[in-house]
Amino acid sequence: ALADLRDLAQDNQQADVYNLLGFTLRKTGDFTTALTYYNKALELKPDHKAAREYLGELYVETGDMAKANEQLASLQKLCPAGCEELEDLHKAIDTKVTK
Repeated sequence: ALADLRDLAQDNQQADVYNLLGFTLRKTGDFTTALTYYNKALELKPDHKAAREYLGELYVETGDMAKANEQLASLQKLCPAGCEELEDLHKAIDTKVTK
């Protein structure tokens, strides 16, 4: 499945595909490559809410709370009335801070 996603990313260069690649790699523990894909997704679509959430979660998982909070601030601007991505990242940050 990962090879198929990589092929899609090369063919389409779509932000959603890069975001899914980042998500998949982050879940397997490959934070460095995941970071590359999240950044590519945001390069193509800076207002990609899921990529901002997942990038923030990567920063939480790697202990970079300042960068996680930067993504949270970006989501607050993208979702002034709130959105699922904002809530999920907020929970991830709160969980890390209270552990």
